[in-house]
Amino acid sequence: MYTGFSKSEGGRVGEQAARGLSESLEGLGFKLSRLKTGTPPRLNRRSIDFSRTQEQPGDERPIPFSFYTRTDPFPLLPQVSCYITYTNEQTHELIEANFDKSPMFTGLIKGMGPRYCPSIEDKVKRFRDKGRHQIFLEPEGLGTDDIYVNGISTSLPADVQEKFVRSIVGLEKAEFVRFGYAVEYDSIDATALRATLESKDVAGLFFAGQINGTSGYEEAGAQGLIAGINAALSVKGREAFVLSRLDGYIGVMIDDLVTKGTDEPYRMFTSRAEYRLILREDNADLRLGELGHKVGLLGEPEYRILCEKREGISKWREALAGHFFMPTTEMNGRLTEKGLSTLKDRVSAEVLLRRPEVQWSSLCELGFPGQGVGESIQEQLEIQVKYEGYIRRDLDLLEGMRKSENLRIPVGFDFDTVPGLSNEIKGRLKRMRPETIGQASRLSGVTPAAVANLMIFLKMIGRRA
Repeated sequence: MYTGFSKSEGGRVGEQAARGLSESLEGLGFKLSRLKTGTPPRLNRRSIDFSRTQEQPGDERPIPFSFYTRTDPFPLLPQVSCYITYTNEQTHELIEANFDKSPMFTGLIKGMGPRYCPSIEDKVKRFRDKGRHQIFLEPEGLGTDDIYVNGISTSLPADVQEKFVRSIVGLEKAEFVRFGYAVEYDSIDATALRATLESKDVAGLFFAGQINGTSGYEEAGAQGLIAGINAALSVKGREAFVLSRLDGYIGVMIDDLVTKGTDEPYRMFTSRAEYRLILREDNADLRLGELGHKVGLLGEPEYRILCEKREGISKWREALAGHFFMPTTEMNGRLTEKGLSTLKDRVSAEVLLRRPEVQWSSLCELGFPGQGVGESIQEQLEIQVKYEGYIRRDLDLLEGMRKSENLRIPVGFDFDTVPGLSNEIKGRLKRMRPETIGQASRLSGVTPAAVANLMIFLKMIGRRA
């Protein structure tokens, strides 16, 4: 960890360093690389003048992460605000004048940093035309006065941090709880892992988190979930659990890591997913609930809620298709009163709901018997009906992809036996050891023709067997 030229070993927030782990992994044959991340200063809340910043209140009705969280009484926790302030020209001049004290610019830090989360030194150097950079002042919790200063990750010396932070509006009298610092850490080449995050070479050894080349707590938590599930299933002798990139963003991230690796801290973006119209937050329970129940992570009460929701969606989708509105004078008059276009022919409630200006409540007011239907079911029906054409197109593409995606390549398969592959492609396949045709197709340098040859050969030996 670096604050200026002051260097120390350690872990997150005063934890110990993992001494000896890197050497142990290298001894097992794992290839290590050096990556970098950083963290901003933490300030004492009582030393900040929030009246000179812009308040950012929380949601009036926060949405829980879980579909099964009870929200009565509401809200579950007191809502606290974040605040926005900005750097300025004086801030930038102070930082620029001390570039020679930054371990990143003097060669002390050699690891590759995250491209999408640059330090304040990087921002000032690379975007000199910008007169200011946005800063979020974020409370770290309900039981602490620590404020996380999001936007000024830095490794400059403590005295320089004090000067440039106190040049920012609202932070003129800021008291430091902890200074910012840069972190260098080792990561493995994640292409040495299966999609379960188990090592291809050391049975029973699972990897999750920044050691796989990712940056960020969400990415680490997601990997920990999959590695933990598979470690438990392995101990129990049960079939492994794999989320493909067609199932969720976790699947996209893990597939990227194990098929391509990374030479910089990996961040998960929605743009990395080919079928993000299907991978929505509103349908996560419908997509993944069955899988969660199968591995034992979704209990029976929650599973019953999921089944009732699915049945409700199916029942009311049929009701929408079977209920018709007639183009009578009375009906058209009611539509006109609501500012809606009149009817020329009879239409189903489903067709009427496709109109952008029509909601579930509008249908009920016009005579559709849908009062009392739960909000979550209403939401799904509106989304499924209004975007049916787009969703259906993606589902058809996804179904075609899934057939080849899940065609497995046997462990220890000899790629030299496949006719028609160049030595270069054989070498790449032997080195990367893909587990499925889908993974093989995404390897750099592996052509569609080579994938087709491999698929035909696997099907041929399957028929022989």
